Amino acid sequence: MSRIASRFDRLREAGRTALIPYITAGDPTPAVTVDLLHGMAASGADLLEVGVPFSDPQSDGPVIQDACQRALAQGVTLRHVLEMVGEFRERDTETPVVLMGYSNPIEAMGIEAFTAAAAAAGVDGVIVVDAPPEEGGELIEALIDQNIDPIFLVAPTTADERLARICTAARGFIYYVSLKGVTGAGTLAHGDIAGKVDSIRAHSNLPVGVGFGIRDAESAALVGKSADAVVVGSAVVSRIAEHGDDPARTQQEVRRFIGSLRAALDGTA
Repeated sequence: MSRIASRFDRLREAGRTALIPYITAGDPTPAVTVDLLHGMAASGADLLEVGVPFSDPQSDGPVIQDACQRALAQGVTLRHVLEMVGEFRERDTETPVVLMGYSNPIEAMGIEAFTAAAAAAGVDGVIVVDAPPEEGGELIEALIDQNIDPIFLVAPTTADERLARICTAARGFIYYVSLKGVTGAGTLAHGDIAGKVDSIRAHSNLPVGVGFGIRDAESAALVGKSADAVVVGSAVVSRIAEHGDDPARTQQEVRRFIGSLRAALDGTA
């Protein structure tokens, strides 16, 4: 059983919703990424989503776009990201790590080389925004061969027929994008989210994670009532940007925020 499946099984048995924070690797500096990952895991994160810096992250809003630019300006590449995951694994062999990014860096590295290096580093799942099931066949097969879960996005506008195809190809969990827009934009409609989560579950027994637009503990708790996992990205990255010149303060603020999300999801806020 994969780390992702095992983690969701344990959470389901405990009646808890998974918390999945996102950070961009190398932001604010490469030196602090691994410590941030450990800090989030210690503060209540159940899975960790690590963004691979890319020059044109078309699904991401300005907060994550800026984070990518800061990381790229320091020379962070896909290989560096995998090295960071490997370093994280030296101390944490339990917390699942999911990479999120785009096709170009993977194709530049080579699909076979990437999937082998990702498996060796301890990556558990991969989200490639511009490699849906209809176009990502070679990558999907290579990931599965390395026991890495290919994770796919479902949008509010995804038709039922296509939803069925996505659910058939997916492993790990289904990632429902709760907004018609980029990360960090818009206002959540929680009733609509619950209905869409139900429609996804009609096609798949995989857990359903909801992300895009979850800004604080209150919105996380509301989404957590219907979802199996809550994904929080821009709200974490914005805190890193605010305190990026002070690594200790950055770590403190991120841990405090993750702890508030965890408490809200557990109903103890």
